[in-house]
Amino acid sequence: MTERPTVWFRPLWLGLLIAAIAAITTGYTCITPFAAFAVIAATTLSRRDAVVLALALWLTNQAVGFGVLNYPWTARTLAWGVAIGAAAAVATLVACSAVRRLAALHALARMAAGFAAAFVLYELELYAAAVSMLGGADGFAPAIVGQVLFVNAVTLVGLVGLHQLVVGAAILSRRRRAHGSPARSGLASGAAAD
Repeated sequence: MTERPTVWFRPLWLGLLIAAIAAITTGYTCITPFAAFAVIAATTLSRRDAVVLALALWLTNQAVGFGVLNYPWTARTLAWGVAIGAAAAVATLVACSAVRRLAALHALARMAAGFAAAFVLYELELYAAAVSMLGGADGFAPAIVGQVLFVNAVTLVGLVGLHQLVVGAAILSRRRRAHGSPARSGLASGAAAD
């Protein structure tokens, strides 16, 4: 009977993450905290699922950008979109690697290490794309990178809280099913009849 909550848990969790990235993309048109999402994916999903989620989050980000925020359909904008998607996937892989390599550490330490690795590689990859072919390296001034770091950190805290709420709901659902299960009731009435 405890398997049922896990059936809805995963789709709910993934749906909430996709809804969150859509909302964040709408609110922060130029800052999408892919490093934060990379870490939450690395700590809550398998490596494969985390990378698939990163790509789904990127597609959602791009759909909101082009469909709702009217990003211009230019070669440069499309190239930036591809660079962001690649950086998001790399950040997720790096976060997964860091989290798994540090499995012996406390969960908070693993998350912090994964976040640091994901954020640094995400920003470095975008900086390399900007310097090498896309222009716009001005967007990597220390004050701007600090703001991006802040948005990622706050988002990660929010995502951890959201995950705790969903896990709590799953646990509560399991408890309710266990206490109200017909099998348990049958066992109790069978035992009383003996």
